[in-house]
Amino acid sequence: MSRKLAALVFFVGIVAAPLLATTSCDAAEVLIICDTQLRPVTEIVSGIKKTLKSPFRIYSPSEVQGTLDSVVAKENAKVVVALGKGALFAALRLPPSIPVIYDMVVVPPLINRPNTAGFYMATPAREYAELIRNHLHSIRKFAVVGSSNQLNILARGGVPQQTVFGVKNSVEFVDAVRQMSDADAILLMPDVSLLTPTAMNEAFLISFKRGIPLFGVSEQNVKEGALLALVVDTVNVGKLIGEATARVLRGGDLGQAQASPPAKFDMYLNTATASRMGIQIPSEMMRMAKRVYP
Repeated sequence: MSRKLAALVFFVGIVAAPLLATTSCDAAEVLIICDTQLRPVTEIVSGIKKTLKSPFRIYSPSEVQGTLDSVVAKENAKVVVALGKGALFAALRLPPSIPVIYDMVVVPPLINRPNTAGFYMATPAREYAELIRNHLHSIRKFAVVGSSNQLNILARGGVPQQTVFGVKNSVEFVDAVRQMSDADAILLMPDVSLLTPTAMNEAFLISFKRGIPLFGVSEQNVKEGALLALVVDTVNVGKLIGEATARVLRGGDLGQAQASPPAKFDMYLNTATASRMGIQIPSEMMRMAKRVYP
């Protein structure tokens, strides 16, 4: 072999090797359908990366609208992860042989499709009940207000110290808050159609006037005056999704299970609200909190 030909073979080998490696790693066993412009989505994906070592590819819902089955076939994907309602509805149309794992829905729809499992992005009332029982002994009973769909998922289980109020719109929400004079605290359910800015302003006015604290649904609620909020740890949710996906890739079966609640939460506290309402926040709760306001 001439020196020039040998050099050419060497050059081709150097250039081709990375390309071949890229091709071999290019297969995506897992497709994640999501909107990466949303911060909770990026946090979930970061959690998935921590526990899922198999290659995956991300598509936006608009990229696979009406074509998800063909994208799955083209990628030869083994599992589809659907983050968000639009992604979930698209994934539910896939053949039952394709496992689907979903999240980023507050209240999961009724799903009859086999080979489907998921998590929901809301905090069950029992988590607040346990926090109250362990740390806030001055609160003996609390009211839960939300839509019937959310209450059926998030406030089920017969927690002794809770009273449930189902409402259909923001006007009924404010009226219900006005009627809760016997409650020691009011727990809100995360329904944006109920918790409008106007309705929340009214709820805060009633809360401070009567000295009945609100348990909010977000860090922003706590900044605005809610006593506390338990917010879903989205990175941990991603870890759970990654673990579930890895089990399926190893040959596990999803079956047809009910949506699972999150396993970990971030707590936010407002000490000014606690002081104004005469509620003592134990030092242990202060240490548990991710952030304390003001």
